Amino acid sequence: MNATDPIPDRYHGVWQRTLLQTPAERDTTTWVRWLQTGLWHGDLRVPPEADRTTSAGRAELQGFGGTTLITRPDAARPEVCTWQRRIDLQPPRSTPDAGHMVFESPDCVHETGIHGQYFEVWERLPGSLGTRIALAALDATGAPTAERLLVAGRYLMHLRPRAAPWPLDTAPDDTLAHAVARHPQQAEALLDFVIAFGTREHGEWTIERATVPALEGLAQGFHVQRESEHLAVVGSARLPRRWQVLEWHGVSAPD
Repeated sequence: MNATDPIPDRYHGVWQRTLLQTPAERDTTTWVRWLQTGLWHGDLRVPPEADRTTSAGRAELQGFGGTTLITRPDAARPEVCTWQRRIDLQPPRSTPDAGHMVFESPDCVHETGIHGQYFEVWERLPGSLGTRIALAALDATGAPTAERLLVAGRYLMHLRPRAAPWPLDTAPDDTLAHAVARHPQQAEALLDFVIAFGTREHGEWTIERATVPALEGLAQGFHVQRESEHLAVVGSARLPRRWQVLEWHGVSAPD
């Protein structure tokens, strides 16, 4: 498969991480959601100890989005899932984000790191299959931006990356926390990265977790309607109105 092929159906939906095991830690408490459409993904990770009322605490969050690639370079080993990050809350990595994937059941998959020593258990959330939508926000000229809106079943994730570039001294595998500590005068711009995840029901989107704590718990009107093959309109107070359709599956009527 290449980077534009849709991934297998078994990966679709929203996945909750229930275990991270590394040589140094065992984590069952970090809030993690991975939303996967036919090609696009969004991911948000919120440690329970992160004090998100401070810049330092918000810099501890992780979140990213992009396309997903499934390959099997070695027939004797499990298939490989690679998350090709197009936007990332944290600085760029020196190695791909990739793991060997083994489905223990249709709704549970085990991931073993390829470029790092870790083991993760992912469980699919009920109600996350069916509708799959991926949209790119359009700017004032009608050109697509890096901002994304992803829908999987009853779940929705909005990803709006920062506009500011990384400081020139940012190296691969650096952290946002270190970048903010080195450049406190740029903290606001470096932290200006929104990922918000929640549920959509009865014409409302309720945000469960977000990189911006003030958004959590907010309920707002939401609907999305396709205008043409390539254009969609979103009705929501906090989102752009016009979007490019990247993927549209399982929507038979205006939502």
